Amino acid sequence: MIRWVRNFHGNGYNVLAPDLRGHGKSEGNYIGMGWDDRKDMLLWIKQITDKDPQANIALFGISMGGATVMMTSGEKLPSNVKVIVEDCGYSSVMEVFTYQLDDLFGLPKFPLMNAANTVSKLRAGYDLTAASAVKQVLKSKTPMLFIHGEDDSFVPYSMLGDVYNAANVDKKKLIIPGAGHGEAELVDPEKYWNKVWGFVDKYME
Repeated sequence: MIRWVRNFHGNGYNVLAPDLRGHGKSEGNYIGMGWDDRKDMLLWIKQITDKDPQANIALFGISMGGATVMMTSGEKLPSNVKVIVEDCGYSSVMEVFTYQLDDLFGLPKFPLMNAANTVSKLRAGYDLTAASAVKQVLKSKTPMLFIHGEDDSFVPYSMLGDVYNAANVDKKKLIIPGAGHGEAELVDPEKYWNKVWGFVDKYME
């Protein structure tokens, strides 16, 4: 995340970049795909507002981080959260797993995802079918920028339309031709950051 941290910091932001559950130095025995992580985001937001009640906050994430900020968007957020930027996040956990099962392994949704969901409920305590960015974005009240690489074959480009169309907020989207998964900034950094700052700066005081 160094390129993104550098750009936000260089633009005058204080940057908090936590590892999600089961990643880096964070605790956790499973990867929550953004669903349980949304609860952690609420706690991080509270940590910030407790230290600075006047803080203006932008949420940003890529891939699973993108899904995390979209899933967070449907929760009750304080007015400090001004804007959200998601880059190549998926529409739902069930849909992205189903797609990857077929694309990577040629395997069907049934019975594998049913079995996986049973294990997830027993071991991790949550239902994969509930983990939907689309349903959360539908409830969002926060302006949102959606970014996706047109050649993304890991989180399919079609999922951009699913989440974008669900949003009933001030919104924009950025599509980068020739960019695979998580490559939008690398393929066209000038267009990428011009769009990010053009959108984000409208809401950050």
